[in-house]
Amino acid sequence: MQTVDRCHFPLLPGQRVLDLGCGEGRHAVAAHLHDGADVLGIDLSLPDLLTARSRHGEFRRNSDDAMFALANASALALPLADDSLDAVICSEVLEHIEDYRAVLQEIRRVLRPGGLLCISVPRAWPERICWWLSRAYHDVPGGHLRIFSRRRLQAEITGMGFACYYRHGAHALHAPYWWLQCLFWRTRGTNALIRQYHRLLVWDMLDKPRVTRTLERLLNPWMGKSVVMYFHKRVAT
Repeated sequence: MQTVDRCHFPLLPGQRVLDLGCGEGRHAVAAHLHDGADVLGIDLSLPDLLTARSRHGEFRRNSDDAMFALANASALALPLADDSLDAVICSEVLEHIEDYRAVLQEIRRVLRPGGLLCISVPRAWPERICWWLSRAYHDVPGGHLRIFSRRRLQAEITGMGFACYYRHGAHALHAPYWWLQCLFWRTRGTNALIRQYHRLLVWDMLDKPRVTRTLERLLNPWMGKSVVMYFHKRVAT
């Protein structure tokens, strides 16, 4: 499931791309295999990094020349030189980190002038419903620490020397799924309604039927579970 829309985040073969908080590698693998970028995925979770390596290995071709690397490191102290990257993806990460501003500063440090940045976070009002339905949803180790205001976060990033050139919502059909998860939190593993909705989401992701693709496209601007923002780092004058 891709949150970053590559139409608005164009990558070229050989460009140096960081997927920060890469998790199981959905964006890192796509940037390497589909765009031919040199990709570094960073995450704190070793099991997630192992899954990302396995997924990449399933699809990698022997003729691939681009670099693909994974590292266990902190977003607060990236093991990268200043101005060394062409693009950074940070998808569904900042809501988990106490000092998210320090992460943004690290991103600014390693991204070259003119480089691209994609940030996604949970949209505020669907997230508030999740918090209202279940405290356990966010009050767990590694859970969501805050609910972002899109306008405020965009303004903060802009104030750090970035310019926002596009934004959109994503995964509207997933918002009701998480509301159901929160409503039936204690029985979510066996709840029949949740299972049926999960089947719908899997069908949508695998078959991409026109009816669900059209419905999600119509709902994304106001109900998308995630809000996705695209920036470029300003060139100093």
